[in-house]
Amino acid sequence: MRVQPVPFRLICAATAAVALAACGQKPSAPPQQTPEVGVITVQPSSVPVVTELPGRTSAFLVAQVRARVDGIVQRREFTEGSEVKAGQRLYKIDPAPYQAALNSAKATLAKAQANLATTTAQANRYKVLVAANAVSKQDYDNAVAAQGQAEADVAAGKASVETAQINLGYTDVVAPISGRTGVSQVTPGAYVQASQATLMDTIQTLDPVYVDLTQSSLDGLKLRREVQEGRLKTTGPGAAKVTLILEDGRPYPLPGKLQFSDVTVDQSTGSVTIRATFPNPNRVLLPGMFVRARIEEGVNEHAMLVPQIGVTHDQKGSAIALVVGPDDKVVPRELVTSGMQGPNWVVDGGLQSGDRVIVQGTEKVRPGMQVKPVPAQLPAAASGAQGASAAAAAPASGASGASAPAA
Repeated sequence: MRVQPVPFRLICAATAAVALAACGQKPSAPPQQTPEVGVITVQPSSVPVVTELPGRTSAFLVAQVRARVDGIVQRREFTEGSEVKAGQRLYKIDPAPYQAALNSAKATLAKAQANLATTTAQANRYKVLVAANAVSKQDYDNAVAAQGQAEADVAAGKASVETAQINLGYTDVVAPISGRTGVSQVTPGAYVQASQATLMDTIQTLDPVYVDLTQSSLDGLKLRREVQEGRLKTTGPGAAKVTLILEDGRPYPLPGKLQFSDVTVDQSTGSVTIRATFPNPNRVLLPGMFVRARIEEGVNEHAMLVPQIGVTHDQKGSAIALVVGPDDKVVPRELVTSGMQGPNWVVDGGLQSGDRVIVQGTEKVRPGMQVKPVPAQLPAAASGAQGASAAAAAPASGASGASAPAA
């Protein structure tokens, strides 16, 4: 059977029909969904203005116990590292030579007093006789001069006795202040000398203690101005609160008091010293410890708190937050911050009351995008002003170490 050839025009027509079928309208794609972001609404709140400064502790009182007479140390009457009271005897120096000197001074005084009695009686007799011209005026004058010399000898004898008593008393080496003793520098049998002021021990008063803080001269100028203007008090019920952070990062439980700011700027570092006192009943603070002190300078009544996860920093170091505008579009804001309060940034500028700051979902939005804001689900510590104690205030442009945005 012979197959008839298909005309070329039919092949073209069929091919065109298939192509048209293939180029038909495809199903429409689903519309792109608006991203959902978690936001918080910021409101002004009262935030303490706090400065954190490094420092070291030092003893409230320090007294070096030194020998004031020469002699052999007979005994030590305290335990090294123990608490002693002012006036308590610490060492006993051999008193024998000083007791002998005291006895000799007393004998000299007695001799002078006996001579004074004789010369006084003679002067009194000559006074009567010279009135009757029984003795010469010269003899009377000599008797009065002898009496005066005898009185001077008595005064010198009394001074010698007093000096001998003082030197004898120095053989009892007593604590000049109350405090804790250190390592004894001498042992029984050692020879000490007053001329060389032999160091025997050191006593330090540890309750209270000083904390010497280092602050830049610029910040110190600001601190003194605030004290002068009355915004910051160093005494009284409104005195500035000072707290400590110990070397292990734990807070010291007892608050301190601000004492004064030094008047000399260290030329090598450009810093000044601020001194505070802290009670130390349990002897937790020891001289020379490194600590960090937080000084509460006042209260910022118009600050706003933004969680760390809602703040990033650009290449210039400026703090940036993403805000949802009235049209639900993302708007970047440059912030002016003054430090941290717990997990939150303290914002002084760049935001207005009622602004909605994105704190969740920042990684999936860009400025200008349309978003769907919903209340953020944050931990209790980051959702409000409740947090840890206020940390150091620092300019926003120099802040670093901000947490990366989190979804």
